[in-house]
Amino acid sequence: MDVQHLSHIFRLNRKVEVHAVDDVSFQIKKGEIYGLVGESGSGKSTVARCVMNIYKPSAGEIYYKGIPVCKNREFKKNRKMLQMTRQMIFQDSASSLNPGMKVRDIVAEPLRIQSRKIRTNKKEIEKQLEMVGLDGSYLEKYPYELSGGQRQRVAIARALLAKPDLIVADEPIASLDVSIQAQMVNLFRKLQKEQGFSFLFIAHDLSMVRYISDTIGVLHLGHLLETGTTEEIFEHPIHP
Repeated sequence: MDVQHLSHIFRLNRKVEVHAVDDVSFQIKKGEIYGLVGESGSGKSTVARCVMNIYKPSAGEIYYKGIPVCKNREFKKNRKMLQMTRQMIFQDSASSLNPGMKVRDIVAEPLRIQSRKIRTNKKEIEKQLEMVGLDGSYLEKYPYELSGGQRQRVAIARALLAKPDLIVADEPIASLDVSIQAQMVNLFRKLQKEQGFSFLFIAHDLSMVRYISDTIGVLHLGHLLETGTTEEIFEHPIHP
């Protein structure tokens, strides 16, 4: 993925506008974990939502496998591929899971939406849950019966079922207890090594980003201050 000069402005009314992201550029290579770090309000979630076509950027281009995804014609032409090979894990697992659906239906939902003719039977969904550390007893449960960490594992299982090439995780550990955060980060590393997907990991916790990332970008007030390998950023930071 190649993000070039991305900017996004939220217009609150005719006179007031918020420059959430301003001229941000970075690249994510195949199989790389790119950590985007910054304090609250720095524009991290806006970048994630622009990358996933939830927001349309005010300026700039985003290329995925060479396809300019911000152009409506190109997006429509490649819609199914873009929707299946890119998946997102949201910060708030409680609001990103349908409260009226059982876990087995939540995990299988992306394939049903795409009308994929595959058998999403109980054994396949159970295997998907086991991959993220949950057993078959969770299949018939609803999101309100799960803890925050368990809900996030369900969200990860749902994202991985489509076997994506890129996963965007928008502060996926921010709402979890510290002990659960470590478990989730270790799970992300394990799954990424096993499946080889590219990973945009967004957080405000420097230690977690340092632990998981190959490359890091530092975002502050909508500007990308510096980007480089994990060693470069932590051993020789440019910005205080």
